[in-house]
Amino acid sequence: MLTKFKRIIGLLLVVPVIATANVSEYQLDNGLKLIVKEDHRAPVVVSQVWYKVGSSYEHNGITGISHVLEHMMFKGTENLGPNEFSQIIAANGGRENAFTGRDYTAYFQTLEKDRLEVSFRLEAERMRKLVIDEAELLKEREVVAEERRMRTEDNPHALVREAFNATAFVNSPYHHPVIGWMSDINHYEATDLRQWYQKWYAPNNATVVIVGDVEPEAVYNLAKKYFGPLKPETTAQLKPQTEVEQRGKRTIEVQAPAELPYMMMGWKVPVVNTVDKEQSWEPYALEMLAGILDGGQSARFSRELVRGDEVAASVGAGYGLFSRLADMFLVVGTPAKGNSIAELQLAVMGQIEKLQTELVSEEELHRIKAQVVANAVYERDSVFYQAMQIGMLETIGLDWKLTDQYVANVQAVTAEQVQAVAKKYFKDKGLTVAELIPMPLDSKRPVASAGARHGR
Repeated sequence: MLTKFKRIIGLLLVVPVIATANVSEYQLDNGLKLIVKEDHRAPVVVSQVWYKVGSSYEHNGITGISHVLEHMMFKGTENLGPNEFSQIIAANGGRENAFTGRDYTAYFQTLEKDRLEVSFRLEAERMRKLVIDEAELLKEREVVAEERRMRTEDNPHALVREAFNATAFVNSPYHHPVIGWMSDINHYEATDLRQWYQKWYAPNNATVVIVGDVEPEAVYNLAKKYFGPLKPETTAQLKPQTEVEQRGKRTIEVQAPAELPYMMMGWKVPVVNTVDKEQSWEPYALEMLAGILDGGQSARFSRELVRGDEVAASVGAGYGLFSRLADMFLVVGTPAKGNSIAELQLAVMGQIEKLQTELVSEEELHRIKAQVVANAVYERDSVFYQAMQIGMLETIGLDWKLTDQYVANVQAVTAEQVQAVAKKYFKDKGLTVAELIPMPLDSKRPVASAGARHGR
């Protein structure tokens, strides 16, 4: 749950609830949260509105509805015609867009600092006054269906990822694709979207993040002017959705037109949001483990599997420690010519076993930590990314200050902790494996790459 804040208002001075690291936090009477971060290096401002709703809030039959609603948010309100929102932003020299994830939907603009009021006026308008027209929805359903065909159904790696998630997660809503299943996309009705919009698009379910060349008090006053009059909504209370314990290795095959085989391996792991205080170091140790395996050309996967044994044409590891629900540690890859998926999987497991049985050297750990610090400093150069970090953390139920603690938490990870998480989580009973079996581009007959052996 988000921390409750109170406003302290003097006769002549508005005092923010919290002011630290050039960040000021406020909460309006209607529940809207405002976070303002000053960055005076350039006369620009990034404005982002984050809603606590995404594909992990959905259920069967309406999967992808958060994403299609994001599209409809540009199709007109009580006082704006279709696409007029975007036209006004462009006329003011700004750039804007939106995105939907598993745990959030966000809308953003980048503007000259004196044009922030334009953003607030428009975002407040569509927060509570969206018009969902049946004819516009039918057109947008076709747009989203085509987006799904292009990005998922015609993309073999995306097909594997979708099948992988649907196999790895049983009762976690991360089972659903963000874009939704095609059958659901084809059957949204205007009533469905109106109900979803009414339920989640409200000031008490939103966080507005502003980063740039601004004065916090002025931003707060603008927020009160435009967002303050909006009425809060009784939003739905989410039931706990804890993934059931996996009790054995799961495997899946996906046949799709492709030139090369491809595989995904994933283990169930915790994230910052799901660990107890005593294990709060574990996500950062997993972050380090991902860097050891796939932290550049000198990392183990590249050094030993691609250039060394030449068993992989490409192989990578990925882990995101910030999400609303427990997630997966992923390894993906394509075998080198003359090698099979089975041989690549065996090589990956060999690298995992080394981490389980041998301590990482201090030199190697130091190199990964140095990369993390460098990346963190680089990311701070982006005003947009600073806003992204704040908005994402707050919307999944964490404190934005974790952004400032990230480097210190990573620096504190020890070799023993890396080994501990490798032993604890990288077990076959929590493993899911998906394999792409290439098919000819002009038929549905399976075709194996040169030298590949699938064990059948």
